[in-house]
Amino acid sequence: MTQEQRFDKAGNIGTYELRQYHPCVVAEVSVTGDFQSAGSAGFQPLFNYIAGANHSSTKVAMTSPVIQQSGMKIDVSEPAIETEVGASHKVAFVMPGHYVSTAELPIPNDPRVVLKLLPEELVAVDRFSGRWTHDVYLQRLNNLMKTLKQSGYVAVGNPRFARFDPPWTPRFMRRNEIQVPIKTA
Repeated sequence: MTQEQRFDKAGNIGTYELRQYHPCVVAEVSVTGDFQSAGSAGFQPLFNYIAGANHSSTKVAMTSPVIQQSGMKIDVSEPAIETEVGASHKVAFVMPGHYVSTAELPIPNDPRVVLKLLPEELVAVDRFSGRWTHDVYLQRLNNLMKTLKQSGYVAVGNPRFARFDPPWTPRFMRRNEIQVPIKTA
């Protein structure tokens, strides 16, 4: 079974889950393009890295999810609108949980692949199945942001789109999430 990013359940807000994510290391690339092509463009250099395209030719286990984040800051007081064409995105693989620092991982051969240590954070999560479209992302993000605002939470970082399944998985079986780092207002 594929290892997932570690977290503790911290509660619920309506139908949304609150999670306390543990610190983790990610391998990340920055790409430019529309929402749907960004995930594909970022996937290959990251996959190559974990498949051994690094200074020590070490393979690193695949984990889930694949995380995509827009480079544009979203104003949480207004409905989320992002420009698709030419937008910058970050796509990341979470490294297996036994890596607790970037120094433990092999150095990437591809200079676009950057290793980062992410701190512990509280995250509101909308888990759903179905399509990976920009419209679905924005609709679900807007609903989540409205609920957060009504519940006394504010976003403290850019929303993320998390994909848990490969593209050949039937849509109705796909696990997707919108993840928003939060704090109480």
